[in-house]
Amino acid sequence: MGITEEHLERVAAKRHAVSDAGRETAVAKQHARGKLTARERITAMLDPGSFRELGQLVEPMRDTELTSTLDAPADGVVTGTGTVDGRPVCIISDDFTVLGGSVGVVGGAKVEYLLTRAEKYGLPVIWLQEGAGHRIQDGLDSRHFASAGPIFWHMSRLSGWVPIATAILGPGYAGPTNMAAFADFRIMRRGHAQMGIGGPALVRAATGEEIDTETLGGAAMQADAQGVADMAPETEEECFAAIRRYLDFLPRNAGEAPPVLPCDDPVERRAEALADLVPDNPRRAYDMRKAVELVFDQGSTFETKPTHARNMVTAFARLEGRPVAIIGNNPMFLAGMLDAKAAEKAARHIAIADAFGLPLFYFIDMPGIFVGSGAEKTTLGLRSAKMLYELGVATVPRYSVMVRKGYGAGYYAMNGGRGFKADGTWAWPTSELCAMSIETALNVAYARDWQNAPDPAARKAELEADIRRNLTPLRAAEHFGVDDVIDPRDTRAVLADALRHAPLRPHEGGPPKKRAISPI
Repeated sequence: MGITEEHLERVAAKRHAVSDAGRETAVAKQHARGKLTARERITAMLDPGSFRELGQLVEPMRDTELTSTLDAPADGVVTGTGTVDGRPVCIISDDFTVLGGSVGVVGGAKVEYLLTRAEKYGLPVIWLQEGAGHRIQDGLDSRHFASAGPIFWHMSRLSGWVPIATAILGPGYAGPTNMAAFADFRIMRRGHAQMGIGGPALVRAATGEEIDTETLGGAAMQADAQGVADMAPETEEECFAAIRRYLDFLPRNAGEAPPVLPCDDPVERRAEALADLVPDNPRRAYDMRKAVELVFDQGSTFETKPTHARNMVTAFARLEGRPVAIIGNNPMFLAGMLDAKAAEKAARHIAIADAFGLPLFYFIDMPGIFVGSGAEKTTLGLRSAKMLYELGVATVPRYSVMVRKGYGAGYYAMNGGRGFKADGTWAWPTSELCAMSIETALNVAYARDWQNAPDPAARKAELEADIRRNLTPLRAAEHFGVDDVIDPRDTRAVLADALRHAPLRPHEGGPPKKRAISPI
């Protein structure tokens, strides 16, 4: 007996029942919230017509009194494969219209299957999240909960092997936040998404604290203040565009080279504006992001965490079409000094770049690292060490450009000089390098000298002039502390020439140990 129309109709009817077309009321409620459905999100994220769903016809377990009547189409999560700009990816989309986006036992099996495929085939993972994570009803049964599903194990194995991007598009407390933590790129929709270990109801029950969802876990907290999310676009479409842009810089997996694109921006292009970027007054601010935009391929810069720790710039860009990662101090905010949040931001960017083979370019204007009781309360000692550690274990090419100030340990953390075996280090004529700021040195090392002088102010000014004469980039070049002192307008050509000679990973991993131990 062959396949009959009745066979096909039964399958089609079941497929229709769990689709958006067959669940008009649920879809209408989701649209009324100003949100797309799980499948609409996938359609918007992927190349048209490329999605192949896996497990659409599954049913919830329904094996206890509490779950016997559950109605959970696809068991609360849509999974499958598709392409982004022609490159294959695995995609997961939580379905908020099904029991608040909670995922049951069978839905979890779908997710695990897809993550296994991502690891085996080396495919990027995209997770579009909205909901409650693990379904409580299924979890109130030790037969299911005792085995503690292996999703976190899979995410740990995938981290650094394939790009993982997640967008939280609605309520995302508990499970979704835990999952998002494993992603190397995390975004949330401003005004609609929340992240956190527990929502207001749980917080109220556990601590008695009364707090609203936006204050507790909205974008102002989790993206801007804490940097848990890398950015917080206003619309779902902007979230999907950001994920596509992020993946555009990365290889399919760590075993492949990053994708090089054709470039029509001449490498010899000289940006005249660079000559006037740094003010004559060393106390005046300027925007380091302008330097980045002028040096790298026009229109290629993609900044991450743009609203968090703005004293540190982290971005991706291209140089002659080759993807690179950028770290820079921004004197527009906190004078560009290094605090705990900026150090964490930079450390994470280094790790992502090193995982996927992107060269690191540092733009240095570092007046120092914050000190004082406030800094110590943020564990800045450990967090600045994390930034140093990530640079130390990185195996990709790394370069530095001394733009203005290079003071103290912050100079080391920014890949200054030869401390971390830089593949290239250059100084602009506007730069000055020393162990600490001149003012601090005068008040620490030379305080007695000028304070006990007949004319303290005059002696202090004399000492300052003497010190400043010794801090020039020419003196730095004399003993080969930097490769060269260059015209800022030549920076693009100098960096491009250096990068052409560099293999994907010129640095060895070090001695034959099993692993390093991160400071934090």
